[in-house]
Amino acid sequence: MRTLIKSVTLALPVTLAMIVSAPVNAAGSGDSAAPKPTKECAGIRVWDEKKNRCVKPKESSLDDDGLYDAVRSLAYAGRYLDAQGVLAAMSDQNEGRVLTYKGFTERKLGNIDVAMVFYQKALDQNPDNILARSYMGQGLLEQGDKIGAVAQLREIQTRGGAGTWAEQSLSKAIASGVTYSH
Repeated sequence: MRTLIKSVTLALPVTLAMIVSAPVNAAGSGDSAAPKPTKECAGIRVWDEKKNRCVKPKESSLDDDGLYDAVRSLAYAGRYLDAQGVLAAMSDQNEGRVLTYKGFTERKLGNIDVAMVFYQKALDQNPDNILARSYMGQGLLEQGDKIGAVAQLREIQTRGGAGTWAEQSLSKAIASGVTYSH
């Protein structure tokens, strides 16, 4: 046990140094950049281009992709409860991206244990969900579990996520202690 702890203690600084010095490549998913702002609507409302006004998500002409974009935009603006309201309007509540963002919004609201349940559900459904792994790793960091965060980073890399935003954001969070809002 002492040898294992000593190995982990020695390996962590080396791993972090490798992460910090890794080149920054183009992001590998649509979740790479901050979401494009849309017209701002108050409360749990989304901008509907066809109706040219703010409407409740279930009354909008937006498909799930459009609703997802609205969720990301609201989350980026720090409007986590409103983002959860839009998530609730998406057709498949067990879809990986819905579970991932339910976890993300819960984590940002301070409900880390609930967030981890959603991340785990997303990963049970699809172990290659690198965004869920990145957000889970950031949550682990917020709990002080750098070893767990590095384990998620390694999983992202193993599962083809090298060079993606999911990898880069978790790498930067491990190095800096600052997590992301989208």
